[in-house]
Amino acid sequence: MSATMYGYPKCGTCRDALKSLRRKGMELEMIDLFETPPPSELLSKLIDDSGLPIKKFFNTSGEVYKEMNLKDKLGNMTREQMVELLASNGRLIKRPIVYDGDKITVGYKEELYEEVWGSGAQQ
Repeated sequence: MSATMYGYPKCGTCRDALKSLRRKGMELEMIDLFETPPPSELLSKLIDDSGLPIKKFFNTSGEVYKEMNLKDKLGNMTREQMVELLASNGRLIKRPIVYDGDKITVGYKEELYEEVWGSGAQQ
């Protein structure tokens, strides 16, 4: 199984997620969110496919999110404005995002990875 991971190579959580997925036998293409944030069209598709609220895609603990005071601003923004904002700065995006064209996870929790991506290498 192969998937794309949008993350940050120096992020410990992203590295842990990468190790977990490789243990499960997945082949991954890693895209650096900071250098190449997903374009708005792709982000919109990822949000739709995930079934998650768009706010789950924001890195709420990140410096940029806090500096921009987005906690108070997101409620007054349209979905389109939020998608454009995410696409404009990869530091605003919760990481990692893993997508295989069908399934998607946002963030990293091993329990979620077991549920979505399986427990080990495929036989």
